[in-house]
Amino acid sequence: MSNVRNFCIIAHIDHGKSTLADRLLEYTGTISHREMKDQILDGMELERERGITIKAKAVRMNYTDKNGEKYIFNLIDTPGHVDFTYEVSRSLAACEGAILVIDATQGVEAQTLANTMLAKNAKLKIVPVINKIDLPTADVDNAYAQMKEGLEIDVEPILASAKEGIGIGEIIDSLIANIPPAKVVKEEPLSALIFDSFYDSYRGVIVIIRVFDGKIQKGTKVRFMASNVEYEVLEVGYMKIKMVESDELSSGEVGYVVAGIKAIDDIKIGDTITESINPTKHPHEGYKEINPFVFAGLYPNSTSEYDGLKMALEKLKLSDSSLVYFPETSVALGFGFRCGFLGSLHLEIVKERLEREFGLNLLVTAPNVIYKVKSKSNFITIDNPAKFMNNADIDEIWEPYVEATIICPVDYFGSILELCQKRRGKQVLMKYMNTKIVVLKYNMPLAEIIVGFYDVLKSTSKGYASFDYEHIDPQIGDLVKLEVMIDGEVIDAFTIIVHKDKAQTAAHYLTEKLRGIIPRHMFEIPIQARVNNKIVSRETISAMRKDVLAKCYGGDITRKRKLLEKQKEGKRKMRQFGKVEIPPEAFVAVLKVED
Repeated sequence: MSNVRNFCIIAHIDHGKSTLADRLLEYTGTISHREMKDQILDGMELERERGITIKAKAVRMNYTDKNGEKYIFNLIDTPGHVDFTYEVSRSLAACEGAILVIDATQGVEAQTLANTMLAKNAKLKIVPVINKIDLPTADVDNAYAQMKEGLEIDVEPILASAKEGIGIGEIIDSLIANIPPAKVVKEEPLSALIFDSFYDSYRGVIVIIRVFDGKIQKGTKVRFMASNVEYEVLEVGYMKIKMVESDELSSGEVGYVVAGIKAIDDIKIGDTITESINPTKHPHEGYKEINPFVFAGLYPNSTSEYDGLKMALEKLKLSDSSLVYFPETSVALGFGFRCGFLGSLHLEIVKERLEREFGLNLLVTAPNVIYKVKSKSNFITIDNPAKFMNNADIDEIWEPYVEATIICPVDYFGSILELCQKRRGKQVLMKYMNTKIVVLKYNMPLAEIIVGFYDVLKSTSKGYASFDYEHIDPQIGDLVKLEVMIDGEVIDAFTIIVHKDKAQTAAHYLTEKLRGIIPRHMFEIPIQARVNNKIVSRETISAMRKDVLAKCYGGDITRKRKLLEKQKEGKRKMRQFGKVEIPPEAFVAVLKVED
């Protein structure tokens, strides 16, 4: 067991983590050349389409060195996007070391900085790798200088090209030499950390664990300490792309456990598994509870799909423990769920996974953040704009803030400053990494970055700027509730919270957009935007007019007047009882208000 190495790969998005994992799998002979395909650990169709890692993946590799010494490598490939930082922090708890990948063409970027800090805080041994050295635009010296200056890592990096297979042998040797072997404590009672799980239709919930003390095998009666439930182990094994059954998992190893768990609520990521008869006195402290930062409503297109959506969310929660959801009802959309996400990309990914993996058709309301409102009597937490009270009843509104780190080339410095100021940012730091790269830190409202900010930043900097953020204390904001009324009725799904200075612009945008999307009816439809009970914008969809005179071939004018009066009376009745049909595209329009 002194030859076991548990490590993960961390990097900024698109720096070559998954490609490096491919080469390591090939080099160690874990997967044959015939079975090999690019980004093999990114098994989800969505990951392969977007070229990003969404879920951390564990895989075991057996390796024999030149001296005939046998090693076991447990590799965890982690995501690189800021929205999935929680996945990275969970994986770090199961490892002793980390390979830090830096792109030779891009250098140190925002998420490189954030992930390095996570690894240092977890006291992991870091093996730095400068990747993509084969590209003509590679600047190894600059990347090395940024690594020393920005990340404060003085270790000599390994130069590699994961695509071409350059430097893979050196990385393996460095893992063996520098990453400490897994600590083996076989005499103590069983203590294993659950760091991931997924649902299998035939075998129930399958948990992925790192064993710290003792051992676990088939027939062991185990207890899940947080939920205090007991099960008998039916199968243990390890992941080698596919699940491979083994006799036991002992201290220091990473693998899976099948125990016929059907109750999804029994599993909590970060829980400790121990023996029922002889429980451990040292349970794992568990993961820090993650608070969602962005909320949106998810509603099925058809009410008959509500139960399917509920079951799908339960199963998705197993593999994505940062997802939070609870039932809610909307006047316009019926029954659905208010869901909490770590960011707008996380929202997008969850929606697509629900639609693809569970065959659902969903409507998503505009994302919003949590506000703390101080009224005359008490503090109220609001996660749904429709619950926001009128400003007359409010003393103070506290909105969540983040400290945003932007690393960009000097050429785009001016336009990025302008963008941050436009989004109500306050500059707290400006530091030059070298003559070409500058690091900016801004305190910004979270509401200003959850929709569209990342896309605008990338287009402003022609793709060269990188972005990361961490949450800081909330601050008082001058905010108002913007409501949309269609045909005199407030549609709660269109309600948004905006800054007072942007309310007029947002109101004009929404009413204009909705006028173009909502189809004409047989009666006139007014669309109004309201702030503090005052109408600030109005558009009108004119009525469709049926030609009731078409059947009149000449004849007395009084007959025509009679038909027109009859039509007018019918319109009045229709106006009284008519209900406006709102197409799904209208709800998408609200998502783009911030753009």
